[in-house]
Parts: sequence; C-alpha cells; structure tokens
Amino acid sequence: MLTDPKFIQRLEMLFLLARKILSGSLKADRKTRKKGSGILFADHADYHFGDDYRNIDWSIYGRLEELMIKLFEREEDLTVYLLIDLSPSMQAKRVYVRKLAAALGYIALSNSDRLAMYAVSDRLETILPPAHGRARIFPMLRALEAAACRGRDTDFSSCFRSFQARRHRRGVCVVISDFFTPGGYLDALKYLRWTKQDVYCLQVLDLDELTCDWRGDVTLECVETGRLRKVTIGPVEAARYARTVAEWNQTLRTECARRRIGYARATIDVPFEDVIQRILRRGGLVA
Repeated sequence: MLTDPKFIQRLEMLFLLARKILSGSLKADRKTRKKGSGILFADHADYHFGDDYRNIDWSIYGRLEELMIKLFEREEDLTVYLLIDLSPSMQAKRVYVRKLAAALGYIALSNSDRLAMYAVSDRLETILPPAHGRARIFPMLRALEAAACRGRDTDFSSCFRSFQARRHRRGVCVVISDFFTPGGYLDALKYLRWTKQDVYCLQVLDLDELTCDWRGDVTLECVETGRLRKVTIGPVEAARYARTVAEWNQTLRTECARRRIGYARATIDVPFEDVIQRILRRGGLVA
C-alpha cells in the first residue's frame, strides 16, 4: 500500500508543497553558530596556507594588503525522529498513522534531512535506523508498511529514555500517538524537552473514542493489558466519559503550548494529506 505508485505520487505532491511553502525545510531555523562554508556571511579570519582561496576577501586585500577569508554561518542537516505509537490500542488507527509517518518521512528524505523511525509501546523498537537521501525512501516505506502493533502497554517514559540513551544528535522529535497512556504523557514530554530536542505532538484520534454509545451492563476488556472490568453505563456515565476524554485532550494541547511543544490533532476520517498540509501551512514542525 505505502509503495503503491499512486500513493507515492501523493507523497511527492506533499513534498513539492513543503518545498514551496518552507523553502525546502521542515523546520525554518536550522543555522548553527559554527562557522565554515555556507551562505550567510558571519565574520573574517586571517588566511592560512590550506584555506580555501575562493573565500579570500579581495576587497580587504586591495585596501589593507592583508589576506583575509570570509567565514559563513553553516547550515546543518536537520534530523527528524518519528516516534510512532504502535501499542495495541492503535490498531484501528494503524493504517492512518503509517500514512502520516510516510508523508513526514518522505518529505524529510527528499529534503536530504536525516530520518529515523521508532515504534513506541511497552518498549522502544527501531523501524528505520538513521537514514539520509532519496535512495532510502523505498526502504523507509517498506519498513513502515511492515510495522505492526506490538507490546502490552504504552510506556512513554521508558521508551523516551531508551531513545535518549542511544545518544542521538539534537533534532525534531515527532511523537505520533493518541496519547491515551495509563502513566500519562506529561513527565515523558518534559523529559524529551529537557534533552534539548524540539518536540512535536501529532495526536491521532478515532471519532468513536470521543463518545460512549454503550448502555446497560457491559464487560470491558483493555486491548493492551487484557484486564476485564464490569460496569453499568447510563446517560450520566456516558456524559462523564465524553467530558473526561475532552478534558484529557485539552490538557495535552494546553501543556504543549505552555512548554513550547508543537501540537496538531487529526481524526482518521480526515484525509492524511489535509493534516500534513495544515502542518506545513502553519510553518512546519515548530512549536
């Protein structure tokens, strides 16, 4: 499915839109204070044997008869990390989530940025090790297509610590999840920000999760842990459920804004292209 030519065409259109809107960058501010070859002038330095003679400032030589070279701000490759929730609770949203991840991954690789993908559940697993360049697009898509839901829980804290333990360079971490986690999400997101990563949360929801249409005595089974619970659901309980879910989602949005974490929300009934376009038109993967 992800390697279907028609789907690839849709991804290419999104990349062209990204290049048009963002001048080819998923994140606009990519300059570093390191000085070297680049585009934007930063400073002068004395010329030494072995320096690139093309950077000699001949106007200074004409005035002072001193050889000086121009230093420029160097633009580094952006590294994009996609942390994709593939716990069992994401099963109904798995196809949609993989399309979103494929689009973001395609744009990154087409833009010559570095890309790595990880599956998040009760442990962190690699989907795609750090890759670079358009030649890695099809391996990325095939790896993503083969990624299945796994584990028996969603443990953001453990997974994010495992991610950072791999000593990744700083970049943009995109967490794609419904963020319905037993242990919560706030401490894990705070930790990811503490590690100096730029964090972006892409919340994916099924409309059926937002309300409860069941009534009467029912036995519920947790799709991740398998635990059973008998409950009685009436209008009061259904209203309380809807209110609690709405409050949970609003808290995520509020905390992201407060902590300078990018945020977008998508429901699986909306075409994935519309979600990516909305992110791009808002400035890309920035808070």
